[in-house]
Amino acid sequence: METTFKPADNLDTEILIQFIQEFYEYDGHPFDEATVCTALEKFLNDNSLGRVWLIQQDNQAIGYIVLTFSYSLEYRGRDAFIDEFYIREIYRGQGIGVKTIQFIESVCPSLEIKALHLEVERENKIAQSFYRKVGFTDQNRYLMTKWIET
Repeated sequence: METTFKPADNLDTEILIQFIQEFYEYDGHPFDEATVCTALEKFLNDNSLGRVWLIQQDNQAIGYIVLTFSYSLEYRGRDAFIDEFYIREIYRGQGIGVKTIQFIESVCPSLEIKALHLEVERENKIAQSFYRKVGFTDQNRYLMTKWIET
């Protein structure tokens, strides 16, 4: 079976919303379709924000990965955040996650990305083990967030 990565565009919104809902249910995040649609539309129409790819197995979409861009003096330039990464459960454990991370790493130089970040739920030991296996390290820092409502 061949794993490929298709750059997502507005025509992929329906399947992306479906994957996002599945991912949020799996990870325990609230899902509001209207809010997600608005954010996704803005993201898909502004390449300065990042990129989205559909993960495909034999030309069938089985998940997605979102890479968002920022800039860091500490990391000497543009860095990126794997904001969302989801593969349907029946496809996990088959090496697709490793191939996806390898793909993301391979596109980073062309996007001038110097460092790649992600976050993982503290309780999700399986995901933590996977991310360590593919080369991510704990920076002994806490990601802290303050929501700014407008």
